[in-house]
Amino acid sequence: MASTSTPLTLPVLPLDDEVVLPGMVVPLDLSDSEVRAAVEAAQAAARTTPGKPRVLLVPRIDGTYAGTGVLGTVEQVGRLADGDPGALIRGRGRVKIGAGTTGPGAALWVEGTSVDESVPEPLPGQVTELVKEYKALATAWLRKRGAWQVVDRVQAIDDVSALADNSGYSPFLTTDQKVELLETADPVARLKLATQQLRDHLAEQDVAESIAKDVQEGVDKQQREFLLRRQLEAVRKELRELNGEQEGEESDDYRSRVEAADLPEKVREAALKEVDKLERSSDQSPEGSWIRTWLDTVLEMPWNERTEDAYDIQGAQSVLDAEHSGLQDVKERITEYLAVRKRRTDRGLGVVGGRRGGAVLALVGPPGVGKTSLGESVAHAMGRKFVRVALGGVRDEAEIRGHRRTYVGALPGRIVRAIKEAGSMNPVVLLDEIDKVGSDFRGDPAAALLEVLDPAQNHTFRDHYLEVELDLSDVVFLATANVLEAIPEALADRMEIVRLDGYTEDEKVVIARDHLLPRQLERAGLDKDEVAIDEGALRKLAGEYTREAGVRNLERSIARLLRKVAAQHELGERELPFTVRDEDLRSLIGRPHHVPESAQDPAERRTSVPGVATGLAVTGAGGDVLYVEASLADPETGAAGLTLTGQLGDVMKESAQIALSFLRSRGAELELPVGDLKDRGVHIHFPAGAVPKDGPSAGVTMTTALASLLSGRLVRTDVAMTGEVSLTGRVLPIGGVKQKLLAAHRAGVTTVIIPKRNEPDLDDVPAQVLDKLDVHTVTDVRQVLQLALAPATADAAPEVPVAA
Repeated sequence: MASTSTPLTLPVLPLDDEVVLPGMVVPLDLSDSEVRAAVEAAQAAARTTPGKPRVLLVPRIDGTYAGTGVLGTVEQVGRLADGDPGALIRGRGRVKIGAGTTGPGAALWVEGTSVDESVPEPLPGQVTELVKEYKALATAWLRKRGAWQVVDRVQAIDDVSALADNSGYSPFLTTDQKVELLETADPVARLKLATQQLRDHLAEQDVAESIAKDVQEGVDKQQREFLLRRQLEAVRKELRELNGEQEGEESDDYRSRVEAADLPEKVREAALKEVDKLERSSDQSPEGSWIRTWLDTVLEMPWNERTEDAYDIQGAQSVLDAEHSGLQDVKERITEYLAVRKRRTDRGLGVVGGRRGGAVLALVGPPGVGKTSLGESVAHAMGRKFVRVALGGVRDEAEIRGHRRTYVGALPGRIVRAIKEAGSMNPVVLLDEIDKVGSDFRGDPAAALLEVLDPAQNHTFRDHYLEVELDLSDVVFLATANVLEAIPEALADRMEIVRLDGYTEDEKVVIARDHLLPRQLERAGLDKDEVAIDEGALRKLAGEYTREAGVRNLERSIARLLRKVAAQHELGERELPFTVRDEDLRSLIGRPHHVPESAQDPAERRTSVPGVATGLAVTGAGGDVLYVEASLADPETGAAGLTLTGQLGDVMKESAQIALSFLRSRGAELELPVGDLKDRGVHIHFPAGAVPKDGPSAGVTMTTALASLLSGRLVRTDVAMTGEVSLTGRVLPIGGVKQKLLAAHRAGVTTVIIPKRNEPDLDDVPAQVLDKLDVHTVTDVRQVLQLALAPATADAAPEVPVAA
């Protein structure tokens, strides 16, 4: 460890915000009065003592002297490089400053003791490693600065104290750090401190160099891109001059493109504003690419493009009849629309109040009846462009209205994209599956469709991406849906509802013969002269192999039939030409899947036991036949009350309670043993329990099933019924009469019971269906029971069936 010794009396040479360490040689300006006074005092003292003049170099920080100074000898007095008088002073060793004293000259004299900085020999191993580390760090730093001459001098220093004091030359050390080195008397501790300071500086320098390198690379890339763009512009300019083109003909000149485009005035103003922004922005700005994409979208829109409507009303009707059989309601509506547009155009009423004569129709019906394909036929008949927008599963409102341009990857909505794809402002736009639109945290797309489908608003439709008004009043919107109830009420109110309730068996045969068979013959690689299907086979396919409102499964059956014939011919099992008859169907595609209840063996029919009645219902796939089964529990089990099964909704459960209450209160009038209803549990079951069922129209069916159960009289096999029942026995009106009668016709039912107040709905039922059905309209349940229950027989079982 270092110890203090050797008392000294020296003049003080203050150093403001500077520190000199032992071993350093520094020039000082003698024009400073304090420096000059100290040097002169040292020179005066040296005249009486041998050796060079000595001064005490003391740091003075903010007017405060440090507690340790450095003994310095005045090596030379002369002129500095700038011509001012100066002195060259070398630091010799540390001095611990004591009390002030007096001496010659104007300088401040102090007493002090020199500090012994010797290190015992030999050096410990840790100190040797520390010396090596410091020299390695100092060498690395000096090499980065290119100071190769200094490297050799540092490597030649072996004294620990001198090596540590050598860091006083480091320009990166602050004054406080140098004072700390000065006041650290122990050489080993001082070398550790100098090593840590140098290590920290090198780490900071590495980080700074890494950042500077990244910044420089970015700058170089921008400069290179800038240079390449300028070179590209120069090459394009030379090519234009070579080809004799003008400057304004460049495809990227958006200003000339906007001015040359046929745009509405407000759209032109908005586009020119964006061009101004584009010209002011730099090539590297991301906003430039957004503006260019927006301008491209605006310029691609057919703002003033319109197709001329084909006002040949008879020709349009012929096109619709040729491409679709049946669907008279839709065909009449399109014909009416064309007739009205023709008269408005003839009288100069094409545009009234900024609005044109568009149309918004909603085609509602079960799957497979031709809703989607009808849209293309409507466009064909009107001579307009056709575009389809699939809305099934859309949950993002931005899909309809577009994204704000502030988002990365923003796009216009599907409506704007449909107009752009069609290339005209008056296409036929098919909004497919509008009842499948959902809503979540991203908004409600159905709400965004309100403005699109409102004839009073859509002439000023604003897409979030375009942010300019778009006139949709001349567009014919055809929306398709399977279930009307799934469409929001506000949206359904803006559309004209056209119902497609399915096809009769005769219509299916015509569709299969004229449309489905030719298409499937082509897909099977067969010629119409090679395979034919007679009308009897088509009728059996429609009636017994498929039971549906549409014709999708019928087309699949025809395709399967033709594939089987083609395969048999290729295997050498059948010669062509071949005509498929109804007796050939079973051998080709198997047994029928839907045999009418009336065609089954009487013992196998569902209604062969009391307590089973046939009802009619409407599902998402059209009309359907629904069976209701009722039974009574054994009184000994004590299971009183009403049990309902078959996945029923609340409304249907209430209908069952009403039917039971009516029979309990009025059963005596009907000569029914209603006492059984008080003590025994009643169970009503609807088969096909995996299918949800709800609605009030099964009320009369449940009442009839219970009455059949109590009376022991069977329900007629050929009778089906529908209607809501009240507590007083009144039969109330229901919906879906046409679909239910079509379902009854498909199922082979011949007698149908409906509410009296639904009699006007029979006008919508095809005549060929009504001719084959015996429709009874009733107002009271008593009439239903008289028509539906078979007469009591003498050998009828007197006991009421008991549930197992």
